[in-house]
Amino acid sequence: MSVPMLRNVICWMLIAVTPASLVAADADSGAAMLYGRGPVWLNGKPLPRSSAVFPGDLIQTQPESLATLDASGSGVIVLPDSLVKFEANAVSLEHGGVSVATSKGMVAIAREITITPASNTWTEFEVADANGTVQVVASKGEVNVNCGKGTATLSEGEQATRDESGNCKKRRKGGAPVQRDGILLTDPDLQAGALIIGGALVCLLLCHSSKPFVSQWKP
Repeated sequence: MSVPMLRNVICWMLIAVTPASLVAADADSGAAMLYGRGPVWLNGKPLPRSSAVFPGDLIQTQPESLATLDASGSGVIVLPDSLVKFEANAVSLEHGGVSVATSKGMVAIAREITITPASNTWTEFEVADANGTVQVVASKGEVNVNCGKGTATLSEGEQATRDESGNCKKRRKGGAPVQRDGILLTDPDLQAGALIIGGALVCLLLCHSSKPFVSQWKP
């Protein structure tokens, strides 16, 4: 093999191997990719449409915007008018709401409440913090909710809030709906509609990203 040909072979091998090594490095560091639609702030500065994020980074959406986090095996929609801290395999909700889909056990924290998938199977859940009340809804699979003094396991369609004593108040399907800014979180039709809308918004985000993007949200 001639020297120029050998050089070309080595170059192509490096090109093929380098992206994989970068992805592995990002996974080891707990990094994720953040995409925004509308005005989104990252650590107090405007997000330039997309950026890598690392544990401890703060993500803030405006009333007319939203953001998506794409991590290894997990995806998070940061809903409008929300403030979230990214913590590698967890998100901490300061206010607003998030929708989490994960096969890697991603955890959500909101005030005194911690929400953990019951298994590493594909799980989807929503968390909303409005007017000092945190509401958790299981959309797919089961989640364990720790309210401080008490815990609850939510199956698909069930929801929980925290009472004043630190115990979880759990409601089953068909129970009285709980509202967040006029949106019924426990109505099955509205939940399905919310998921469809959320998926459409994610598609819009990805389609308008400056670089090609392959989502890792699917189980």
